[in-house]
Amino acid sequence: MKLHTTFAEHRFAKPALALAITAGLLGGCNSGSSSSSLDNGPTPPVVAKAATPIQHVVVIFQENVSFDHYFGTYPNAANPTGEPAFTAAAGTPVVNNLQTPLDVTKSFAALRVPSLLTANPTTLNTGNGVNAINPFRLDRSQVVIADQDHDYQAEQMGFNGGAMDLFPASLGAGNSAAPQVLTPPLNTNGLTMGYFDGNTVTALWNYAQNYALNDNSFGTTFGPSAPGAINLISGQTNGVIATNLSASQAGNYAAGDGYYGELSSDGVGGINLAGDAQPLNDACMTRDAAQLSGKNVGDMLNAANVSWGFFQGGFDLTVTNANGTTGCKRSTTSAVTGVTKADYIPHHQPFQYYASTANLKHARPSAVTAIGNTFQADGKTVDPANHQYDIHDFFDAVSAGNYPAVSFLKAPGYQDGHAGYSDPLDEQAFVTQVVNFLQKQPGWSNTLVVIAYDDSDGFYDHQASPILNPSNNTTAAAAFTSNGLTAPGVADALNGPGVCKTNGPGSSQGTPTALSGATGKTSAQGRCGYGPRLPLLVISPYAKTNYVDHTLTDQTSILRFIEDNWLSGQRIAGSYDAIAGTLTNMLNLSGTPSTAKLILDPTTGQPAAGTTSKKL
Repeated sequence: MKLHTTFAEHRFAKPALALAITAGLLGGCNSGSSSSSLDNGPTPPVVAKAATPIQHVVVIFQENVSFDHYFGTYPNAANPTGEPAFTAAAGTPVVNNLQTPLDVTKSFAALRVPSLLTANPTTLNTGNGVNAINPFRLDRSQVVIADQDHDYQAEQMGFNGGAMDLFPASLGAGNSAAPQVLTPPLNTNGLTMGYFDGNTVTALWNYAQNYALNDNSFGTTFGPSAPGAINLISGQTNGVIATNLSASQAGNYAAGDGYYGELSSDGVGGINLAGDAQPLNDACMTRDAAQLSGKNVGDMLNAANVSWGFFQGGFDLTVTNANGTTGCKRSTTSAVTGVTKADYIPHHQPFQYYASTANLKHARPSAVTAIGNTFQADGKTVDPANHQYDIHDFFDAVSAGNYPAVSFLKAPGYQDGHAGYSDPLDEQAFVTQVVNFLQKQPGWSNTLVVIAYDDSDGFYDHQASPILNPSNNTTAAAAFTSNGLTAPGVADALNGPGVCKTNGPGSSQGTPTALSGATGKTSAQGRCGYGPRLPLLVISPYAKTNYVDHTLTDQTSILRFIEDNWLSGQRIAGSYDAIAGTLTNMLNLSGTPSTAKLILDPTTGQPAAGTTSKKL
């Protein structure tokens, strides 16, 4: 049994001790792929070379934040006494947010409308009733807030055809129990209108000052965490081929029960994952679950022999935390909020949905040197971890000089930023520790860190998304059949019952009909997007400084960068990657990489010892 060490201790742990894997443990914890010796195994192919100076991409994929929820008044913070101060550099670009809304149809010129902070359209829609409220500032004492509704259909209803004025009625949820603050407006559905500024999300604002921020980036589709995570790696949520739907579940459909809002028909004989069903047969599976077909970027990286891994807090079931929890019940209590949350959350691990990349039993890697690789050191024996690891494995590997080309990082639950159980301050501690660590590594000079989010949590954002992939799933059309049982599915609702199409003045439609699904059949319904606007930042010696990018992007823009950098521009069938915008406008790939470093304090988010940034 391994004992838990702190995050900081993991960073400097001796790799041999940190892994500490016995043959007995490996023998009793098999992955979905074979770990036996392949006597006549294929010779590994030549490693694909990067097309740009970027040799390492690290994606920090956080939870449940709309753009305006974190950047609604950027770069202007209230700076009250007792909170970490933030002052923007002179010449900071204007951002499309609550304070300075821009017209996306007129080259992001200033939009002359009544103040979104004091005369918000939400207050004018009588459908919001007593919960109609203007956006309001949340401070550092109010970081524990309720999770909002962010289901596929509910988000479309909140958008109200692009008017963006039904968030309290459709998505809002007020605080209901301690340690949440139980006073108005925090205990009303108007909580959806709350936002943080640079006195709370200080680190992210400092990263925006010193690197590049995109204010025109969206969730690939509407919906919650699992679709967002899957879109990140495959660009589509189509192709469900197996579920654990049983007769006892069929017919028991109310909000929050069983398969309600989880799956939907694609209209051409297939099924989409629209909600947070867990990966089928994951060792930590506790409820409704599904498996997907089709390719993901892991399959493509394997074919090109490019090292990669998904690193998630709590994935290592052999660790025992300081509180005595272990296995699937590993948990951590936040020192900030006092909330206890499981470290590993199955539906946040997208590669577990695909048989080709799953490590369903959470088998451990054979050695630190095997992390990121398909084979063990002999080049023939398949490594049992199958590229799926714990977050501590990332620090162990990089510290040992084994830095994967592509790394996806997922914080343990209490640090992932998800409202209801995590918070911006614990999230800040995780993000800064990762970025601080990477800046001290030899490979930093050719690293690109991307900070992105899986969904908006249902928090208000004023900017309607362009619908590049329409859908027309009515309630009847969304019904699906699995395991011989027919059940209702989730329907579209952006422009009325069963309709999700171009919305808002000047919005463009990317495709006249829906993209094909995982099986290649045309016009697969039930994946309407883009969804809500989300934060997107890049941190790199090659990132532009104090730059705000207006390029239209989505979660698959990250996928597309990986495909273009290592995979000669390959695309995944039925994926949004074919229409995704580029990240390269946030970078200066032909220039000399900066040697400046921005080391931030994990608690305050302010510059700490070791900072050489020219901006702070």
